[in-house]
Amino acid sequence: MATPNYGYEKRQKELAKKRKKEDKLKAKAERKLGDPGYDPEIDGIAEEPESTGPEISVELPPTAT
Repeated sequence: MATPNYGYEKRQKELAKKRKKEDKLKAKAERKLGDPGYDPEIDGIAEEPESTGPEISVELPPTAT
């Protein structure tokens, strides 16, 4: 009976991890460059909306109790 080649399996697993890591880094770089097909809300990285004008604060007079 043949013995299992654990070294081969381990190497294949390491190569798969390496490919996955490279793909993630590539995708991250594309997002950083402003890929038009990228929607940050899908990934949960929504940016704050820009202000449309000056903020107005209203101070209410104290109520007598």
